[in-house]
Amino acid sequence: MSTVIYTADNGTVTTIEGRPGDSIMETAVRNGVPGIVGECGGSLSCATCHVFVADDTFEMVGGPGDLEDEMLDGTAVDRQDHSRLSCQITLEDGCEYHVSTPSEQL
Repeated sequence: MSTVIYTADNGTVTTIEGRPGDSIMETAVRNGVPGIVGECGGSLSCATCHVFVADDTFEMVGGPGDLEDEMLDGTAVDRQDHSRLSCQITLEDGCEYHVSTPSEQL
């Protein structure tokens, strides 16, 4: 299993055990984590799963690809240096991921 620690804009922390191979977005939506909409279902066409990735997690998962980078320009809250779309981060077995959600997604 993998662990995803979501910190909401209001400071609420939610910890979810995720399945390797699933995305951070899929894990959030399946478990009702507030702050991640995932309107397009992970097809990289909506930017409603924008997250800010913690430094240690960013080192592990890296930066966005070209298409994701373009999509991040259309987020509801301005992107930051460690912004990613959570649908594009796939969980690996035994890893822990830390992400924060912006104040809004739409």
